[in-house]
Amino acid sequence: MSTKELFKTLRETFITSLPLAAVIIIVCVFIAPMQDPFDYVRLTVGYLGVVVGQSLFLLGLEHSVLPIGKAIGVSFAKIKKALFIVFFGVLFGFFATIAEPAMWVLARQTNLIVNDIIVPVFVLIMSAGIGIAVGFALYRIIKGFNIRYVFGILYIFTFLIIIFVPEQFIALAFDGSGATTGDISVPFILALGMGASTALSKRGKMGEKKAAASFDENEDSFGIIGIASVGPIIAVFVYGIVLRFIHGGMPMESVYAPGDLPTDAALLMSSSFTDTLIALLPLIIAFIPFQIFLIKMKKKPFLQIAWGIVPVFLGLLIFLFSIDFGFAFAGQYIGEVFMHPERSNVFRLILLVVGFVLGMAITLTEPAVTILGEQLEELIGLKSMTTRLTLAIGIGFSATLAIVKIMYEINILWFLLPLYAIALVMMKFTPKLFVGLAFDSGGVSGGALSSAVLTPLTLGIAQSVAFAAGENAQSILTNGFGIIAFISVTPLIAVQVLGIVFSGKK
Repeated sequence: MSTKELFKTLRETFITSLPLAAVIIIVCVFIAPMQDPFDYVRLTVGYLGVVVGQSLFLLGLEHSVLPIGKAIGVSFAKIKKALFIVFFGVLFGFFATIAEPAMWVLARQTNLIVNDIIVPVFVLIMSAGIGIAVGFALYRIIKGFNIRYVFGILYIFTFLIIIFVPEQFIALAFDGSGATTGDISVPFILALGMGASTALSKRGKMGEKKAAASFDENEDSFGIIGIASVGPIIAVFVYGIVLRFIHGGMPMESVYAPGDLPTDAALLMSSSFTDTLIALLPLIIAFIPFQIFLIKMKKKPFLQIAWGIVPVFLGLLIFLFSIDFGFAFAGQYIGEVFMHPERSNVFRLILLVVGFVLGMAITLTEPAVTILGEQLEELIGLKSMTTRLTLAIGIGFSATLAIVKIMYEINILWFLLPLYAIALVMMKFTPKLFVGLAFDSGGVSGGALSSAVLTPLTLGIAQSVAFAAGENAQSILTNGFGIIAFISVTPLIAVQVLGIVFSGKK
């Protein structure tokens, strides 16, 4: 890890973030200028902090967390029993997800609305959902279950239990699914999946002989993220049911006002420091026994990993601080200023365009989407930019649909049910490789920037709609969340279409 690598990562992160910066500048400076000059200071510090924090985070990730995931995955070949592979998949899926920045951002936004939803508890619940689902995904690889049937059963079950879930937690649960699969959890969980695949191919058998005989490395390497994404949905559903039981109804909601968060830098940094420590420490502690008993890495690479944790910690710390200090309130401001009662209906139309452009810009900025495009190009020769643009256009439309849903207070299930139904039906006509890939891409599209910018945007719109509707308005928790759910479902269709077209040309 060198200064040259740092500047290269900074440059790449800055360039990919320019479309997002351009949209924010056009809206907040020219279309609807901010009244308080200090808000521009906060916005500038927030933007620069996000760029620097994300750069440090990604650089450290390459030298610490990813090698840890790969080392643990490879060590699976030394484990004799399938049960232990599944157990360690649950354990490390849980610990890797705790460190996911997007999830902490979503948890903080939720806490601003409902104070009874405690940030660390919410994070632990979603992480537990991911961990259990990762364990099941590894079990699927070991047993060789058909991935089409697995996705079909999981999503049918998910939509059936919605009947018992409080309305306020439906959109939030789907948003949590997208937020839990990002820059740390995706590569780490993929490494675990590939490790299980390696264990299968080396021994030639585990569990049923049929599973080993039909094993295909490329096909089984994808789909683990898609399966893992279902875990947080069910976990948050259960959390909502428990909360309703404890309180004898839903907890009270507060006014959503990220702009009113304390601007005391020391106070915010202290809070971010605590959250960052909680995020990274469990993963490091869990890695040590593996290093001692199974991996037995030599001193030099082990010290490189230890040193790589430092920029990961600093990057996540700066990123979370910057979101709280200067970025979250910008999304809320854009949402509320366009929905102000004194604005004409033209501004609502402009807001739909802004949502589309923001959706595209953030998708092109998300590192996980870039990594997915590069993986596809390396694996099957499909151009990386083709994949990224396909996802960006689809997610731009998703953002627009989410804003329409909020403006007119439409139940999110009227959108999600048909979209997921289309995605599940398409599996019959899509090559198996692209089925797993599509559901994986649905997980990676909603990253930290989506949670940091688009969630405050939609919550700001929902709050304006609630103020205008008065007593008849939907709750902000019900109406405001859901944009990451839209972002997560679009790739399921877009990538399968891409797969059908691509395989047809081949």
